[in-house]
Amino acid sequence: MNESALGRLRSRATTLGGGIVAVLAGLFVWQVVSWIVNSNILPGPVPVSLTFVEQLDEGLLGHAAVSAYRVVLAIAISIAIAAPLGLILGTNARLYTLSAPIIYLSYPIPKIVALPVILLLLGLGDASKVTMIALILFFQILILVRDEVRTVRPELVLSVRSLGANRLQLLRFVFMPASLPGLFTALRVSTGVSIAVLFFVESFGTRQGLGYYILVESWGRLAYEEMYAGVIAMALLGLGVYYAVDGIERRLTRWNRDDR
Repeated sequence: MNESALGRLRSRATTLGGGIVAVLAGLFVWQVVSWIVNSNILPGPVPVSLTFVEQLDEGLLGHAAVSAYRVVLAIAISIAIAAPLGLILGTNARLYTLSAPIIYLSYPIPKIVALPVILLLLGLGDASKVTMIALILFFQILILVRDEVRTVRPELVLSVRSLGANRLQLLRFVFMPASLPGLFTALRVSTGVSIAVLFFVESFGTRQGLGYYILVESWGRLAYEEMYAGVIAMALLGLGVYYAVDGIERRLTRWNRDDR
């Protein structure tokens, strides 16, 4: 095993060990707070874990699958629209100049305020929920992809053009690879916000999803152990999305990683 491979193995072992320690510390704090509160509104991690396992066959797994479907679909839609648009704006100075004020003014606006309009236009079904999440991801991806493309050195573009590359080949072999770090950074940064918005939009107008399970099926019945089981499921969904994005990035941007 060479030095770089050994270094990567050590780094992964350190990360895994740190993660395990963090989880154990969190469970310990949870248990201590549960003892202090001494109320059924905050059960300890053991009964919640047992309830979590039991609820997987009682509908929790189905709710998690619906939520995962909505998030993954929103990610796919936002990438399909925002990434090509970011490439175009980043490689065309005139379009960049024209679009910059519009993006500058619209980006700071909390996208959740558009929810009533989206509900009026698309109804209470999956379309409005997926659109809300995709809208949040859209601006993150658009801006980071656009800015990553604009960091490509002009001499690199000129050298590739000197080899006979046309505009499409420049997009494929130069600008698209250059935009990937920005794309994955946007997805990682937006994961937590997307899960939070998912929880909110699933709390009404639906009978499926983790938001519905937590607020309506569990909290509405004062079933606190089930409620916390749903919270754990949503946290695991967020972690799953985050690490899936991270794993795909590692495969597609190996050239952008060091050998530590």
